[in-house]
Amino acid sequence: MAEQGFTQMAGPTATGEAPEIGVGVLGYAFMGKAHTNALKKIPYMMYPPPAIPRLVGIAGRNAAAVAEAARRYGYEHAYTDWREMLANDRIQVFENLGPNDAHAEPCIAAAEAGKHVVCEKPLARTAEEAKRMWDAVTKAGVKHMLGHNYRFVPAIRLAYDLIQSGKLGRIFHFRAVYLQEWIMEHYATPQIWRTDKQAAGSGAIGDLGTHIIDLGRFLVGEMSSISAMTRTFIPERRDPATGKMVPVEVDDAFAATIAFENGAIGTLEASRFAAGHKNYALIEVNGERGSIRFDLERLNELEVFWVGDEPRETQGFHTINVTEGYHPFMSNWWPQGHIIGWEHTFVHELTHFFDCIVNNKDVAPLAATFEDGYRNAVVADGILESAQGKRQVDLKY
Repeated sequence: MAEQGFTQMAGPTATGEAPEIGVGVLGYAFMGKAHTNALKKIPYMMYPPPAIPRLVGIAGRNAAAVAEAARRYGYEHAYTDWREMLANDRIQVFENLGPNDAHAEPCIAAAEAGKHVVCEKPLARTAEEAKRMWDAVTKAGVKHMLGHNYRFVPAIRLAYDLIQSGKLGRIFHFRAVYLQEWIMEHYATPQIWRTDKQAAGSGAIGDLGTHIIDLGRFLVGEMSSISAMTRTFIPERRDPATGKMVPVEVDDAFAATIAFENGAIGTLEASRFAAGHKNYALIEVNGERGSIRFDLERLNELEVFWVGDEPRETQGFHTINVTEGYHPFMSNWWPQGHIIGWEHTFVHELTHFFDCIVNNKDVAPLAATFEDGYRNAVVADGILESAQGKRQVDLKY
């Protein structure tokens, strides 16, 4: 199949085939595996696909590990320098799946080279850094997407559709918690990039909190003010390189109250010290005509309650199994009742991005863009500012 340039990506080729899009990925570990799995599924599961991803290059700092990843996943080239990878003209989409401190420079360089850009969340360590990235992709005129894959959970998209349709009426409340346990003392986690302020920017706020910040903005709207507190439960961790104890300068947990521009109020909480919780996120929206509740560990279900439902004696939340062919994304998967998993959200997300490239569609509002990344970062910075100053902070974008 002939390679396609950006100017030719207006849809299927003259023979009806989807165009090839060359992809270069920075990062081969957790997110590298998740994104690669999605890229390989798109051509035969999201059928007919908007494009055929071509795995041109994968980059990482460890030469042996990145070479093994290239062999395992089927990338044509392995790089230890992302700059060298971006110089490959066959790469048209750059996916940045690296640590937070490796987001800004490669994404900006990719945009300036005319490549469309996907970046994993959080977009940046601070709102100021995120703004530079947003400005760069805007100036370059490339498509850009931030990796908030939970927008592409079928149950979350159904919740979004119900809210957008007005069925819940005026929205009163949004509440969200995101809880994990893997960094507690029991697991003897040493100092890693996620606990290093220079590398990560923040702790639970950037790692978990940005997901629920984004879902709050996606489902309810922009946030206007915030009042928060943070805690660091383990002040020192062992540096694997030196064996010495080093200070931990990021948060282990936070809790916040928020106000939305539309008058709704809400709460946000995230912790990596919640024993028994592996990847637990609970989202609830309360409106004048009903409520919606979602649990990430029951990903295929959405709980709903409608005010005034009859018979009165059996009123209450009921559970929708979001697996019918008419539910969001499900027509590409299995017969009703056959559930899908966390990894499928990346298939939906990247298919959306390729569709936007090929057919020149807007990435927003269904997917998060670098503008969303900036706005999420403003809220994240507001949490830290509020906690440090012990006061309510008005958010300014």
